[in-house]
Amino acid sequence: MKALKAEGAIAGSVHLCSGQEAIYTGACAALDLPRDAVFCTYRGHGWALGCGVSAFEMFSEMLGRATGTNGGRGGSAYLSSPSHGMWGENSIVGAGAPIAAGAALAARYDGSERVVLTAFGDGAVNQGSVHEALNFASLLALPLIVLVENNRWSELTPTDTMVTNDRLFKRASAYGITSARIDGNNVVAVQKAVTEAARRARSGAGPVLLEAMTERLEGHYIGDALTYRSREENERMHADEPLARLTAELATSHSTTELDDIRRAALSLVEEAAAAALAAPTADPATAEEHLYA
Repeated sequence: MKALKAEGAIAGSVHLCSGQEAIYTGACAALDLPRDAVFCTYRGHGWALGCGVSAFEMFSEMLGRATGTNGGRGGSAYLSSPSHGMWGENSIVGAGAPIAAGAALAARYDGSERVVLTAFGDGAVNQGSVHEALNFASLLALPLIVLVENNRWSELTPTDTMVTNDRLFKRASAYGITSARIDGNNVVAVQKAVTEAARRARSGAGPVLLEAMTERLEGHYIGDALTYRSREENERMHADEPLARLTAELATSHSTTELDDIRRAALSLVEEAAAAALAAPTADPATAEEHLYA
């Protein structure tokens, strides 16, 4: 994705989610998709893949191709795929929370027994709309899971310099919401926590807030020079990120050859999907008004 942006193939800003993969993988494995619904931020490509969107469809959307999830209209920051339970990204910080609360309210009346998950970064916890959504969901005991992807950076600012208590999950207690801080770099820990949160929410016990501690290996956006992070911190983050951890764990039971084969297969899948998307037809400007008017 970084290479495609550098080549000019992708228009607009791109916010990579490298380092946070365990959250998407674990959380989506715990949900009943596509019955359940996911609302995320503009850093939502991992969520799309976790929900089952193919790499080809995702690349196509980011490249403005007609074969994309939204026909090339959404791009990097607005892609969605309701058929996979992925109801969309949002480029307004924290704005997914009240929308997700609305979807959770609808679940009370449509008989779907749906659980709704909204995910956003640590910086969004200071947004007023998030607190309004938490209060609303708690008051009505809505089936909502609020997942804070805490990579400790609010864009280019360390989050702990913006709050008096950086244990963000504690804020949920003000609304009577069950909450916990979890290891967001451990896919099994994430799956277990979201499974329990979904069970609780689906039973009518109300919303749950999970603060998943993780790493953002790249800058806030492609082009961010990362001058605000030290070399030591970058080294620590790369040693602790989910793929590095999982590789180390698998190395105890799998040979180097097996791990190399897995790595090559994954890389091949991504390269083939990107190549196919590049070869796909671009979105036709003549269709721009489709889906806008009834």
